[in-house]
Amino acid sequence: MVNLIGTYECKVDSKGRLMVPSALKKQLSPVLQDGFVIKRAVFQDCLELYPMEQWNVLMAKMNKLNRFIKKNNDFIRRFTAGVKTVEVDGNGRLLIPKDLVDFAGIQKEIVLSSAINIVEIWDKNKYENTIEAASGDFGDLAEEVMGNEEFNGIS
Repeated sequence: MVNLIGTYECKVDSKGRLMVPSALKKQLSPVLQDGFVIKRAVFQDCLELYPMEQWNVLMAKMNKLNRFIKKNNDFIRRFTAGVKTVEVDGNGRLLIPKDLVDFAGIQKEIVLSSAINIVEIWDKNKYENTIEAASGDFGDLAEEVMGNEEFNGIS
């Protein structure tokens, strides 16, 4: 399992290619050869880049859903809409498919933000606006999410 650290600003070219920052590529080195899955985020207008190992773990959990329950089937369809496999090429570049570039509103400047075991890919302006909008209530959110007994002793 990969635990990623860092936020990186970089640029995307007109074809949707980005140069993976060397510090991030170093963290991803154990999983680079297996490739990645890129998809639309559920809650934000950004993309999520899953190392294949993490994607397979998630798919194993989702495969346990009963597809004869309409909500489950609808969820699976929407969750996997636009999913693509991608690889980092020999030059250290990653190609973001055009439909996903459009979904996330990616312009030239982007932010790659680690989210534990995946990487979020944001248009830079959208990322900054999202972080700014959430800054006021972050303390309350942290208390609600992390303040229970399960996380006792973490600070």
